[in-house]
Amino acid sequence: MSLPSFWLVIPAAGIGSRMQAACPKQYLSVAGKTILERTLECFLEHPSVQGIVLALAEHDRWWPQLSLAVHPRISTVVGGAERADSVLNALLALPGRGAKADDWVLVHDAARPLLTREDLDRLLTRLAADPVGGLLAVPARDTLKHVSADGCVLKTIDRSVIWHALTPQMFRLGLLQHALAAALQAQVAVTDESSAMEWAGFTPRVVEGLASNIKITCPEDLLLL
Repeated sequence: MSLPSFWLVIPAAGIGSRMQAACPKQYLSVAGKTILERTLECFLEHPSVQGIVLALAEHDRWWPQLSLAVHPRISTVVGGAERADSVLNALLALPGRGAKADDWVLVHDAARPLLTREDLDRLLTRLAADPVGGLLAVPARDTLKHVSADGCVLKTIDRSVIWHALTPQMFRLGLLQHALAAALQAQVAVTDESSAMEWAGFTPRVVEGLASNIKITCPEDLLLL
């Protein structure tokens, strides 16, 4: 089975305050490469990617210093205050780069550099014929507790129905653009693309991926690279 073509959007306008670094976490260098460069590698090597749009902070001074800044398949837009704003800005730019409303778009975190080609291909294969799309996710492994504001356990949650959302998340350009725009207009808090699609009445499908596909958030996460 041939894999579907897709466009890639990466929201990279955040500052990553929890990393407590001198630069946004996606520009931290590990073994000679920034986290963002490592994140992009999996996609740039994929034959089905049509193009990549990065949503960057308005005065980002780190991206122009990277060799990938002149890569012909990568373009940039100015990001927004929140992830949803940045993703929407990138989606709005895609038609000008040749994308159509029914094209697949994958959205991936800038600081999630451990995505494997196998997971990416599994996502593309499983969702190729899906009417909605979906996301990589992993089933919860640990016992989960519902905790009160003062730190007391209220109950144990059934982990068999709980999954941790990962990226990439894969949806049709037109549907995702409409869902995000409508959610932002309604001032609904959406933390990922799936939550926007859920709010719009769709039911995204989860595709099990590897738990190693972590988002670099805290200094100790760098030890895993």
